[in-house]
Amino acid sequence: MKLEAMDTFFSVRLPTYDEHMLENVMGCRRGYELMPDQLPKHIESILDLGCGTGLELKNIFERFSRVTVTCVDLCEEMLSRLLAKYPDKSIIPIKGSYIARDFGNEVFDSAISFQTMHHMTMDVKLSVYKNIFKSIKPGGRYVECDYMVTEQALQDELLESYVKLKDENGITDDGIYHYDIPCTIDNQIKLMEQAGFKNVEMVWREGNTTMMVAYKE
Repeated sequence: MKLEAMDTFFSVRLPTYDEHMLENVMGCRRGYELMPDQLPKHIESILDLGCGTGLELKNIFERFSRVTVTCVDLCEEMLSRLLAKYPDKSIIPIKGSYIARDFGNEVFDSAISFQTMHHMTMDVKLSVYKNIFKSIKPGGRYVECDYMVTEQALQDELLESYVKLKDENGITDDGIYHYDIPCTIDNQIKLMEQAGFKNVEMVWREGNTTMMVAYKE
């Protein structure tokens, strides 16, 4: 199996991306609908990590029509599609990786991500979560809807397969490649707590699509 760089993977699949997520990935359609319910009632700014084409923003904009969303994604084509979908909304696009990116201190009312974090190892996730925590104002939330598993053995197996594939592909850098290495729900909670969040909870799950909410005091 050939590992593809993340931006290349999604650029190639852009024409069918929305349909795939809505129709083929169990839980995604409902997850998009439920995400606004997990955000504070009064919100002016959101950080959206790995935003893709902005499927998660449709329901958010319907609930919070004047919110400003900072959208971060590796794939320029995805960002262009997102901006075309919401021409009258307040969107700040950032093309690039959110890994190791500093988003400032207490800038956003809340942050969100949808089906993106399961491509990273636990140590990378922890670093990302720390930056998310720092960027959110006190009283804000981080809402993550992602592919998660329940068994540690499966998490370990998938990570082992990823490491083996990188070796077979001759990959020695720390680039971002498309392969699913989800964490268990318990590990997700621990990582968010280690990053500083309080009262981390799983609020919904369908198939392996799982929604977590982490609160910043």
